Amino acid sequence: MVRKARRCMRRAWPVLCAGLMVAGAPATAEITAARYQQETTRYAHGVLGDAIEYGALELTLQNGQRLLITLPQDRVFEDIAPRLFDMDGDGAPEVIVVESSQSAGARLAIYDAKGLRAATPYIGQRNRWLAPIGAADLDGDGAVEIAYIDRPHLAKTLRVWRFQDDQLTEVASLTGLTNHRIGEDFISGGIRDCGQGPEMITADGAWRSVVATGFDGTGLSGETLGPFTGQAAFEAALTCASR
Repeated sequence: MVRKARRCMRRAWPVLCAGLMVAGAPATAEITAARYQQETTRYAHGVLGDAIEYGALELTLQNGQRLLITLPQDRVFEDIAPRLFDMDGDGAPEVIVVESSQSAGARLAIYDAKGLRAATPYIGQRNRWLAPIGAADLDGDGAVEIAYIDRPHLAKTLRVWRFQDDQLTEVASLTGLTNHRIGEDFISGGIRDCGQGPEMITADGAWRSVVATGFDGTGLSGETLGPFTGQAAFEAALTCASR
């Protein structure tokens, strides 16, 4: 089996995908990189274009050591690459991932060097996935929100979760948006800030238009930026060339 190389997402997160695992690491050290390890075919879904998922998350720490977090056999990391983002404002990044359960489908989870920090509920059904958009203080209140598309091929629902007090709370949702097509080894769109606050960039549910969606603390509002003509249309939106 030839494994397709999955591309790291570029705009929404700083992603680092390098290093070798060594045992032992202090739990208080700052994370500087993360990658998935232990390729596995135990979760037959293939939404990202191949049958391979991952059984472990490797964290590289500031002192050069590496820590391996291994999932139980009934879960995998069904994802492109782990994402580093400072969720709690302490100046050190946490790691944001997509986990999938054999029985309950995907959830979004946050890890630090001590292990699982917070997670959304599982979608609730096997072979149901979510595609992250990005993380930012979307409404300017000081707390970080995470956005993803819940079931980008089925429900096509944008969900926004706020991270506060080590918990994730859903604060808004909007249907009719997507950022992934079955078999693609990348996730489209991300988060931009063109001077008026963060906006989430996705496609509409039919892949006809590129849409910018903002969150004001109470609700979501979307604006069509132009037709979807390929990945260049997302690049133009993310770099503020299309407004």
